[in-house]
Amino acid sequence: MKKLLFYLSFVGLFLACQPKEQVDLIVYNANIYTVDGSFSKANALVVNDGKFVAVGRKEDIIDGFDAENQIDAEGKTIVPGLIDAHCHFYGLGLNQQVVDLVGTQSFEEVLNRVMEFQTKQTSEFILGRGWDQNDWETKEFPTKEQLDQLFPDVAVALERVDGHAYLVNQKALDLAGITKETQVQGGEIVKENREITGVLVDNPMGMVDAVIPKPNRATQIKALKDAEKLCFEYGLTTVNDAGLHRSTIELIDSLQQTGDLAIRVYAMVSNTEENLNHFLEKGIIKTNRLNVRSVKVYGDGALGSRGAALRAPYSDKDGHFGAMVTPVDKIEALAERIVASAYQMNTHAIGDSANIVVLKAYQKALEGETDRRWKVEHAQVISEKDFDYFKNGIIPSIQPTHATSDMYWAEDRLGSERVKGAYAFKNLLDKAGLVALGTDFPVERVSPFLTFYAAVARQDLEKFPEGGFQMEDALSREETLKGMTIWAAYSNFEENEKGSIEVGKLADFTILSDDIMTVPVHDIPNLQAEQVFVDGKQVK
Repeated sequence: MKKLLFYLSFVGLFLACQPKEQVDLIVYNANIYTVDGSFSKANALVVNDGKFVAVGRKEDIIDGFDAENQIDAEGKTIVPGLIDAHCHFYGLGLNQQVVDLVGTQSFEEVLNRVMEFQTKQTSEFILGRGWDQNDWETKEFPTKEQLDQLFPDVAVALERVDGHAYLVNQKALDLAGITKETQVQGGEIVKENREITGVLVDNPMGMVDAVIPKPNRATQIKALKDAEKLCFEYGLTTVNDAGLHRSTIELIDSLQQTGDLAIRVYAMVSNTEENLNHFLEKGIIKTNRLNVRSVKVYGDGALGSRGAALRAPYSDKDGHFGAMVTPVDKIEALAERIVASAYQMNTHAIGDSANIVVLKAYQKALEGETDRRWKVEHAQVISEKDFDYFKNGIIPSIQPTHATSDMYWAEDRLGSERVKGAYAFKNLLDKAGLVALGTDFPVERVSPFLTFYAAVARQDLEKFPEGGFQMEDALSREETLKGMTIWAAYSNFEENEKGSIEVGKLADFTILSDDIMTVPVHDIPNLQAEQVFVDGKQVK
C-alpha cells in the first residue's frame, strides 16, 4: 500500500512538473455560448495561431496551458464572432461621405440637410441617402421642384433608404439624358401630369449612376476602413456584402493581404456580364479573410417604394403590381448559367410574384444537384402555397429589422390577408431548417443587437406594437443566435471554420456587456460589444 501511495505521489509530482503548453491567449471566467451542435456552454477558451485550441472548464485549461496574454472575463458573455448575412459593407463606407438623410421627418428636413452639407464641402455632384417618405406626415414621393430652385447648376441624387429609388434634380436628369420620352424596363420614371417628378425607381437609377463621378482609390480605401470600424464596434467579424464589382473585390483582397483590413468578407459578385465572365471562369476565390463564390441577382424592387413585384395589385395603389428588375427569362437563364459553375446564386426577392419566379427557377436549375445552398435574399412576402419550396435546400437570408421598420405600412401595401405571409421568419425556418440573419445595412442600422431584438420581440424601440408584430413568426433566442453565427456560416459554406467556438475553428469571438440569452428582452438593443477578436487578435 505504501508503494502504491508513493507511486501515485510520484506520478502526480511528475505531471505537475510537466511544462504547460505555451499559447497566444487564454480567456477564463467567461459565460461562453459555443453554438456548437449541442449549444453547449463553457467558461474558458484558448487561442493559438489564430484558432481555438481548447474550449472548456477553467480548471482544465489553466492546468494545461499558459500565455502571456490572459483575460479574466469577469463573468461576461462570449459568443462566436457575429456574421451579418446580408449587408452592403462597401456602400456603408461610401455613405459616410454623403448627406445622411436617415431619420428625416419631412422633405423640408431633407432639403435642410442637403443645404447644410453643401455649405461645408461644396460637391460638384451632391449625393445623399436615407430618406423614407413613409416616415413623413405626407407619405407621398417628393418631387424635384425645390431641388431645381436650390441647385440649378449642381446635380443632386438622393437615394431612398432601401436603395431602390432616387430623387434627382433636373441637372442630374439632363446629365443622364432622361426625358419624358425615355423608356426603361424594370422600374419606373415617376410622372405626374405627364411630367417627370424626379423620382426614379429601380432600373432607371442606373442611367444616373452612369454619370455620377466614380470615387478615387483613396476614397474607396477610406470607405472600406470606415465601414470596418463601424462593424467592429458592434461585434461583427464577417460581413456578406450583397453585390460587389470586380475592382472593389480586388481592392478588399489587397487590403486584407497587407493587413490594412481585418474583417472577413463574403463577397457576392454583382450580376454584370463583365463580372460573370471573370468570376465564373476563374472559379471560387478563397483566402483566410475573403470568400468569393456567389452571384447577387436582383429579382424585383422594394416594398417601401412599391417596386416589389406582387401577384395581385398593391392594396394602396390600384392597378400597380411593382416590377421585376430582372426579367423572368433572364433569371431562369442566369440560374442555368450559374449552376454550371461552382458558384452560389443569391437572388433579391421581396414580392410574392418575384419569390415564386426565383423559387421555380432555382428548383428547375438545381434538379439533381446537392448541397448548392442557393439563397433567396429577403424572402419577404411569400404566398402560403410557396413556402414548401424552401424544403429543397434553398436558404432564406432574412433581415428581422425590416419587419419592425415596415410594420407601420406593410398592411397598407399588402392588405390584411397577404401580409400574413410577410416577414414569416419562423415559417421559413420550419421549412428550410435554418435561416441566415442580416441587417441589409445601410438600409437598416448596423447593430446586430437590433437584429436580435427584432427577431425575438418583433417590436420597435418604442415597444410597438404591444405584444409584437405577427408573433407566430418570432424566433427564439437560440434560433436567432444560430442565425447570426453558425447558420450564417453554413450559408457561406464556412461552417467548418467559423460560426461556433470549437477546437480547430478560427478564433473569432465577441465579448458582450450582458448575457444576450437571458437579459430582459427590451434591454437587448442596449447591449454592447465590449471586446472583439478576429483570429484571436483584438480589433476592438
